[in-house]
Amino acid sequence: MQSTRSTALSRALRTAVRSHPHTAKRHTSSVALLSQRFQPQSQHQQHQPQNILSRPAASFTPSLTQQTRHASSSTTPQTDLQKTPLYDLHLSHGGKMVPFGGFHMPVQYSSLGVAQSHLFTRSHASLFDVSHMVQRLILGPGAAAFLERITPSDCKNLETHKSTLSALMTLDGKGGISDDTIITKLAEDKFYAVTNAGCRGKDNNYIDREMAKWNTEMGHEGLKVREEQLDGWGLVAVQGPKAEEILQGVLAEERVDLKKLLFGGSLYAKVKYGGGKVSSPLLISRGGYTGEDGFEISIPPAETVGVTEAFLAAGSEDIQLAGLGARDSLRLEAGMCLYGHDLNDSITPVEAGLSWIIPKERRSENAGYYGADVIAKQLVPRSKGGAGVHRRRIGLLVEGAPAREGAEIVSRSEDGKEAISLGTVTSGCPSPSLGKNIAMGYIKDGFHKAGTEVDILVRGRPRKAVVTKMPFVPTKYWKGTAPA
Repeated sequence: MQSTRSTALSRALRTAVRSHPHTAKRHTSSVALLSQRFQPQSQHQQHQPQNILSRPAASFTPSLTQQTRHASSSTTPQTDLQKTPLYDLHLSHGGKMVPFGGFHMPVQYSSLGVAQSHLFTRSHASLFDVSHMVQRLILGPGAAAFLERITPSDCKNLETHKSTLSALMTLDGKGGISDDTIITKLAEDKFYAVTNAGCRGKDNNYIDREMAKWNTEMGHEGLKVREEQLDGWGLVAVQGPKAEEILQGVLAEERVDLKKLLFGGSLYAKVKYGGGKVSSPLLISRGGYTGEDGFEISIPPAETVGVTEAFLAAGSEDIQLAGLGARDSLRLEAGMCLYGHDLNDSITPVEAGLSWIIPKERRSENAGYYGADVIAKQLVPRSKGGAGVHRRRIGLLVEGAPAREGAEIVSRSEDGKEAISLGTVTSGCPSPSLGKNIAMGYIKDGFHKAGTEVDILVRGRPRKAVVTKMPFVPTKYWKGTAPA
C-alpha cells in the first residue's frame, strides 16, 4: 500500500463514480482520494497449499515460497496482475475491478455506490474479499521468540487463539514501522500473521533475512523457526451488525456459539455450503477493518468460492459484496491506519498513537526488539524526563472541500499573525456516516489536543479544521456486552 499514484486506477475510479450519478457530486473528491491509495504490485509466485491451517506446526515442511522470493515492483503491468479465488464471482456481481497490491480487486459493485455500500455495512453487513493480503504461518519452537525480536508484541504470553495488532520494526533501530500486521497465536509453536499486500516483496525479504539470521544464531539451541505462506488461499471479511447472525447460520456444528467469541479471539469451525457439503475447519477471527463487529475467515483455495457463496445466500437481503472504496472510508471513520500513508518506515508506534500495542512487559530499553531503546524513551513524555515525540497522529474535521493526502496543516492565521506549518494530512475523505469531511494526519506535539483549531491548505486555500479524537464513529466491537 505504497503512496505512488496509479493513473490507471484513477481512471477506473472516476469511471466507477460516473456510473452512479446520484452519488457522484458528493463523493467525487472521495474517489479522487481513493485513487491515491492503491497501486499495482508484482505478484508473489502462487502455489496451491493443502488445508494446513489446522495442522500441528510439527507437520510443516518448507514450501516453494520459502525457497524462492519475487520482489515487488510498482510498475507491474496490469496484464501480470493476479486474481483472487473470487475474481469470477466479483465479475458476476458487477464488480468494477482495479489493480491493487498485485491483484485485480473490486473497488465497488454495480448494485451500490461507494457511499451506499459504506452505509449498508454500518446498518446490515458487507462481505469484503481481502484474499490479496498475505497470510503467513510462523512455525517452530522459536516462533514466539523470533516474533519478539522483530515486533514489540509479547507473543510468549499471548493467549492461544488470541490476536494482537503489531508492527514489523525497521532494522535500523530507529523505531520505524516496516509494516503493520495482525498476529494470532494458534499454538505455542504456531502463529498466524496477516501482512499488507502492497508490502509483499519488502516483507518477504525482511522475514527471509531475519529468519535466516535467527536460525544461524539460535538454531543450535533448539529454537529454529520457519515460515509457510498460504498463497492461493481465500480471506474474506464479513462486517456489520448482521455479521454474527449470518455466519452463525452457516456453521455446521451447533456446539459453536459465536456469541462467546469475543473481539480479538479466533476458533476453528466448519461451514455448510454447496448443497450439502461441509468445509474443512476454517480459522474464524473476530475483528476487521471497519470499526463494526465482524469476522475474517481464512479459506483453502478449493473451498473459497463455495463458502463465500454460502455467506451471501445465508444473509439474503442483509448482506452485500463491498469493495475497496467502502473499505477505505469505513476504516478512516474508525480511525484505522493505512500503511504507506498513515504509517511508514519513519513513523514510530508512539508517534502513530499506537503505544497500546506495546505491552508493559516490553516497554524497557532492553526489551529485545529492533528499536526498543528508542521506543522506551519516546514512551516517557519530555515533561517527565523522557524523549517524548515531536509529532502525533490526529483526527480532523474539515470545513469546505475535503482535505487530500499531502495537504499541509498550518496554524490559524488570525489577527495578522503569519501561519506556521504544523503537519501534514495523510488520509481524508467525506464521511458518509457523519456527512462531514474527515481527515487523519500528523501534527506538531502541543497542537494535538482535541478542539485545537487549525487551517488546512486545500488547493492552496486555507480551510478551517478542528483537531478531534478518533474514531470519528464509535466502534462496535463485540466484547461480551452490546456497545452503548
